Amino acid sequence: MRGSQDKELLNQAIDFAINDSWDAFHKIVQDLHSIEAYWIHAVLHKIEGDEFNSRYWYERAQQPYEAYSDPKIELAFIQNNL
Repeated sequence: MRGSQDKELLNQAIDFAINDSWDAFHKIVQDLHSIEAYWIHAVLHKIEGDEFNSRYWYERAQQPYEAYSDPKIELAFIQNNL
């Protein structure tokens, strides 16, 4: 189970992503090593249009790349399930 600090950081990363603060977002998720962090990282690269990198992170997160057509809905889903 994730610690409360990791959960707080993941929520903060999602808030940054939703508000287009990519650098702040990336600094958080690149240092976390969990399925949820990998999934959030995957969505960031999907938003950026970097499909190759996004698919790499989706694979690490054990999530399907095609499951969501709207990245912000996907991020909201992840956030609601942390």
